[in-house]
Order: sequence, then C-alpha cells, then structure tokens
Amino acid sequence: MRIAELNVTPIAIADPPLLNSNGLHQPYALRTIVELVGEDGISGWGECAGGRRMLDAFEGSRQHVVGRSAFELTRLQLALTGNAPDATQHETLMGRMNPLPAARRVFSGVEVAALHLIGKSLGVPVCDLLGGRVRDRVPFSAYLFYKLAGGGGEVDDARDDEWGEALTPDGVVAQAQAMITRYGFGSVKLKAGAFPPDEEIAAMLVLRNALGPDVPLRIDPNAAWTVDTSVAVALALAETLEYLEDPTPGMAGMGEVHDRLAAEGLRMPLATNMVVTAFDDIPESLRLRAVDVILGDHHYWGGLRAVSHLGTLCHTLGLGLSMHSNSHLGISLLAMTHVAAATPHLTYACDTHYPWQHEADEILVGGKVPIVDGAVVVPSTPGLGIEIDRDALARGRERFERGGIAERDDVSEMQRRVDPAWQHIQPRW
Repeated sequence: MRIAELNVTPIAIADPPLLNSNGLHQPYALRTIVELVGEDGISGWGECAGGRRMLDAFEGSRQHVVGRSAFELTRLQLALTGNAPDATQHETLMGRMNPLPAARRVFSGVEVAALHLIGKSLGVPVCDLLGGRVRDRVPFSAYLFYKLAGGGGEVDDARDDEWGEALTPDGVVAQAQAMITRYGFGSVKLKAGAFPPDEEIAAMLVLRNALGPDVPLRIDPNAAWTVDTSVAVALALAETLEYLEDPTPGMAGMGEVHDRLAAEGLRMPLATNMVVTAFDDIPESLRLRAVDVILGDHHYWGGLRAVSHLGTLCHTLGLGLSMHSNSHLGISLLAMTHVAAATPHLTYACDTHYPWQHEADEILVGGKVPIVDGAVVVPSTPGLGIEIDRDALARGRERFERGGIAERDDVSEMQRRVDPAWQHIQPRW
C-alpha cells in the first residue's frame, strides 16, 4: 500500500499547573498529530511530541515518507534517521536527560500511523501486527503530581479544576484517593523533585499509611537529588517503594546510588526513562549496575516495534520493563496499549498522564479512552481501534495557533506564576 499523503497537525491541549524538578507545566501542552493517507483513501493516525521544532523535523521527512509502501517500515526508519536536518537532530527534553534524536521521534509518529493504516486495510488490530496479544487488558498506574490550583487552559478556554490543589502530603493523598476512585488504579507514582526531600518522604509515608501495604508505590524526582540525598531517601523509604526512578543525574550517579545502597544491605530497584533511552545505552548501564527497570517509550525509542524488541532484551538480561508517559491524548494511550498487549515481558504497570488531560481536548470520536479497574482494554477492532474527530482536531490546531507556546518551557512558567528568580538546577537537593 503506497502512502499518498503525509499530513501533520500541531495542536495544543489544556494542561493543569503540575510541578516538577524543571518548574511548572504551562497552561497548554503541545502534541503533533500525524495522518498517513493510503492510495485507497484510508487514513492511519499517530501522535508524538509537539512544538515548532518537531514540525520542522516532519517537513524534512516528507520526501522519505510520501510514495513509499506503508509496509516498508525498516527502510523508512533507515531513511529518516540517516537524513534528518542537523538543526533537529538532537534535543534534550528534560534537564540531565539523554538527548533524543528528532528523527527517531518523527519515525515513532509515522510508524504508529503506518501500523494503524495497515491494520485498518487488513482488518486486524495493531497488536496482531506486533505478534499478537498476550493480554487483553493493560494495567496503568496513577500518576500523582504536586499541583497548584487550576485546571489548565486560559481565559475563556480555562478548564474546571477537577483535581484541586496538592501542595502537602494530605493533598497528595487526596489526589491519589480521587484517582483510584475514578479509575481503579492499583499502583501509584509521585512526581517528586518539587519540594525538599524530607517533605516528599513524608508524602510517601502518608500515602503508604492511607493506601495500605498492597498498593505498589513509586517516586520520580527527575534527577533532582544528589547521590547522598538519593541514598538517604531510599533508606527512609526502604519498606515503602516498588522502585526508585531517576533519583540522581547521569548513569554514573545511578550506579553509585546502587552500590551505596547495596553496601547498606538494601536491594532497591532503580528505574529510568532518562539515562537509558536507546539500545546503545544498555551495555554501560549493565556495567555500572545503574538500572534495574527501563521505562520504554515508543516516542523516544523509535516506535512500537522498538519497544517490543526492548521487552525481549529486558527479559534476556533480567531487567524489569514498564512504560514512560508524557502529556498525551488517546492515540498515544492506545499505541501504548497495543504494544504492551503484544509484549510478554511487561513487569510493572505503565505510566500515563492521560487522567490529567481534559475531555474537551480529546480528538477521538466518542471521547476519552476508558480506564477501568486501572487498565485499558485492548481493542479488537482494526488498527488502533480509533476514529478521529476532525472538528476536535481543528480546535486543537486553533489552540496551538493562538496560544503563543512554541515549545515546552516549564522554567519560564515557574518564573511567571511562582518565583521570578527560579532557575533549573539539577541536582537541587
């Protein structure tokens, strides 16, 4: 099946004021929606990171996509990753994170759209194209944030604050209980690095007391802590955490945390989506004993097939596997669901920001994808199991055009709303 058109639509979706080690989420998050139109008029859809730089990267890819068979994914990947413009070749999305090639992120969006197109044409779900499902439901984890009051959006597009402010341990617990009540999540993760570590330790201990011993807990400060602080937090939460994610900058720092905890007699799994973001990173992570759990992300690793391969490798090497998330809509959620369904070695519930995104921003016909009992049911309908609401897509593009946000910038938003002197410092504590 020949690809006749590549259509790329930048959109903005309302995002609540969520705190992290970089700063504060802006009123809108940016996404790029990818449409591949086959020669028979069938459309396949993908979703990836947003912003002006991504649009430039997609324009540079057009000559390699249009006219090619949708089945030629390996050749397409080689064409894209070998010919990306230098200006968009690498970008660091989070402080102290590995730079990610823009070409790899472009390919992830195109690959999902191509698999959706193929699945619709053949009448089979995407998970069948990845080897077939080994599970019918994919578990996800509640993703907690320290949060200012507000629901995202601005002025006449401002959203109701569904979750409320959460700046204290009690506020974090209330947020967790609300998410569990609404979505049935069976595990919980806190985005940390926003407050001094003692306060975040207290929040995790209060969460453990409120939720009981059977709910797995995770904490992720996005490399906000020194090695000394990381070790101290791990020791304080030794009986509380399922795993500790990216506590300190760099692979060497993660390895030192591991060694010092081992010397204390503590076997605390260390997880990452920041220092292992490509297959080339894995040998060094093993040498340094820096990582026990990899959070795969098809947007980072280069598509769904790459995450499936990652699952096989993690199983072979004795590493755990979960999935990383960023602010996203239902296309990405269902892409994650399909690859997780076809990946036997998925040892932890997946992350998702999806509960933070408002119903008004979803571009799928029928609205938001249901999360029930903490899981998403794997669709059996062709492709990803979605149709696009083109009116909703147009509204998303209008938000992007009038919103004035060209790239994500948590630092400037923190300066604007909270602290004019704020600077991104890692490690901060």
